[in-house]
Amino acid sequence: MLPTREEILKSAVFKTSRSGGKGGQNVNKVSSKVELIFNLASSEYLTEDEKLLIKSRVENRLDSEGLLHIVSQEDRSQLLNKEKTIAKLIDLLKRSLVVQKKRKPTKTPKAVIQKRLKNKSVNAERKESRKKPSFD
Repeated sequence: MLPTREEILKSAVFKTSRSGGKGGQNVNKVSSKVELIFNLASSEYLTEDEKLLIKSRVENRLDSEGLLHIVSQEDRSQLLNKEKTIAKLIDLLKRSLVVQKKRKPTKTPKAVIQKRLKNKSVNAERKESRKKPSFD
């Protein structure tokens, strides 16, 4: 089950710092960069199976302590960046929990094979007719 925004706010830790980019002198004064730190192992609203699935899908984004870091520094506003990190986390969890259907291998229909071979022969004929006749 996906966590709600309120559950994320309770369990996540936010760090702010100064970010580069647009903003002029504002960049030097305001801590607008927001980093969301999410502990996947201690989240109460995810089942153990969901935790394992998410962990396997985002293992390259986890640090050595098993914490998930999401950073946003796109906007000049700390509040907007905080909202973006929450949205990114929800999207990441949503995409990680989707289980893909197993593909059933199917045989190519005979009609498709025949159509492909017919197109090949028509194309070969067309190219053959472009050649200059030989006098052998």
